[in-house]
Amino acid sequence: MLFKLSLKNITKSVKDYAIYFFTLILGVAIFYLFNSLDSQTAMLNVSNSTHQLITLMNQMLSGVSVFVSFVLGFLIIYASRFLMKRRNKEFGIYMTLGMGKGKISRILLFETLMIGIISLFVGLGIGIVLSQGMSVFVASMFEADMSKFTFVFSAGALGKTIVYFGIMYVIVMLLNTVQIGRCKLIDLLQANKKTEKVKIKNPYLCTIVFIVACCMLGYAYYCVTAGVNNLIDTSDVLFPIALGIISTFLIFWSLSGLVLRMITSWKKVYYKGLNSFILRQINSKINTTVCSMSVICLMLFLTICILSSALSMKNAMSANLTELAPIDVEFSKRLDEVTTDFPVEKANGYQASIEENLASLGFSTGKRLKDTVHFYTYTQENLTFGATLGDYKEQVLKEYPSLMVDVLEQVVRISDYNKLARLYGTDTYELADDEYMIIADFDSMVAIRNEAFEYVDTLQIGGKEYHAKYHECKPGFIGMSANHINTGIILVPDQAVETLSKVTEQLSANYNADTDEGKQAIENEIVAFEDNPIVYNTNLDAVTKISIYEASIGLGAIVTFIGLYLGIIFLISSAAILALKELSESSDNQERYGMLRKLGVDDKMINRALFIQIAIFFLFPLILAIIHSCFGIQTASYILETFGHEKLLLSIVMTAIFLIFIYGGYFVITYLCSKRIIKER
Repeated sequence: MLFKLSLKNITKSVKDYAIYFFTLILGVAIFYLFNSLDSQTAMLNVSNSTHQLITLMNQMLSGVSVFVSFVLGFLIIYASRFLMKRRNKEFGIYMTLGMGKGKISRILLFETLMIGIISLFVGLGIGIVLSQGMSVFVASMFEADMSKFTFVFSAGALGKTIVYFGIMYVIVMLLNTVQIGRCKLIDLLQANKKTEKVKIKNPYLCTIVFIVACCMLGYAYYCVTAGVNNLIDTSDVLFPIALGIISTFLIFWSLSGLVLRMITSWKKVYYKGLNSFILRQINSKINTTVCSMSVICLMLFLTICILSSALSMKNAMSANLTELAPIDVEFSKRLDEVTTDFPVEKANGYQASIEENLASLGFSTGKRLKDTVHFYTYTQENLTFGATLGDYKEQVLKEYPSLMVDVLEQVVRISDYNKLARLYGTDTYELADDEYMIIADFDSMVAIRNEAFEYVDTLQIGGKEYHAKYHECKPGFIGMSANHINTGIILVPDQAVETLSKVTEQLSANYNADTDEGKQAIENEIVAFEDNPIVYNTNLDAVTKISIYEASIGLGAIVTFIGLYLGIIFLISSAAILALKELSESSDNQERYGMLRKLGVDDKMINRALFIQIAIFFLFPLILAIIHSCFGIQTASYILETFGHEKLLLSIVMTAIFLIFIYGGYFVITYLCSKRIIKER
């Protein structure tokens, strides 16, 4: 009997609360989808280094899934709370007819179990289907061979999904049982008649709170944008975050009172149409609205920043690879790290040339490499970064207190750099005997150095004075990487380095092979150096184009997948919370809408009032979240500056489209479902 009653209730719940079931199913599908990536990547034909990155990605996603489970668990509990509230009168009738609280709890137990089974079954089915398409996407992200593509099913993801969601539903069942046990019959029967009193907050207090909140928020914005260089310690970072959270809550709290007062004072607007009714509806749940608005606003802010940053990093890193990794391999070694405490064999290894080190490893540079460029970098004891800034140093330290100005500048002969530039396919330069220039590509450092040229024109190098040929940094670099990380290299005439100290030795070259297979064979030899104990005694380091490409692609994929995972979950959660709240309130207010019809209000006006009410709930947190995101994305752009930001605008547009379809979709569905609910009476 109880089972049949539970089944009937579920059928009714599916009709009334389709968004709840849809969100649960979607949550299960997404959870399985991202946790099945380990099985999807297992069939990819990739190199060992890429496989290691994939393993790291799967481990990170597994950790993120724990956090996601808490978010989804909160969402399920939140939804259950509103569904229970919606059915208080129904439970009251059960108790009036003589049904005990134990039987009511068992009804809820059966309903929760059936909801869980249905959502798990359908969600897993959708997740398994989507995972097949995800396999193709994963392969494209890692540029892997999909010739061995097969149907993928992840037993591990299945088990994890069942366990995590099973725990969530057990918690929901326990909370429902406790809630039923605390209920009183009179409260259940009159629950939907209870509402908060319409309280108009003191307008002067609201104005003061609003101004204070805006000032707090403005200072938080300043800290994460213009003052981002001062964010050194964890406390420095947490302070603007705390300010942002508090000010967000205060803005919504004060706006609720200000808007209510303004509209009630504006009689022409207040008494126009159903505006007074709409305002009453909003104000009746004002406290809950403020809290939920604040939470949802912050979740939307995180969604926008996470998606935009993740997509920007992936695009920027992909765009930089061709420019920053133009040749096959670069060997380098430090020459200033040998001490008297070193063993003789290690000291000898350090002092030997790169060619000699490679020969000891059985690697012939003459046979394996071509287009070789061999050069050194130099330093001078008093030639520091601070020396190149001159009197501008004090101003720079005020703005960037953590900047290391005592680090020695690297110096390279102009002829060596031009050889390397021709190999790279970049610009070459010419210098007179008394000229120098600086090359750099790290944007913030370029800006500092360009400003410093107004203070410093000459440098003392090797006992001679040299003048700057250009009063700005020129683009260039001397070592391959995935990012723009060159903070500055000083180029000088060849004779200027005669008295300077050698600090690094570098050998840049292409592989002496015409096929991809031949290049990969040489690459494998170089990779094997890492496991050779001889390398420990040489201080030799190698960077290859293939390794940079694989690392960049892998990091971009990791960031993208984690960003998509969190972004989708946050967006769905925020939209679902709003939708469930509005649907629940629409159900509670059926009698009020029925009373409007009895008073002669037509359906068009009622639907318009409902649309405005729901739009306010959806738009308010989104608008403030977008404002937060304008500053948050600037901060993220600064942090990710080394990866480039050429595709930032495109990623923002993609994020906006994503928001429109998912958040806007929830809004439309909520409005349509609410409209159907209020027409039932």
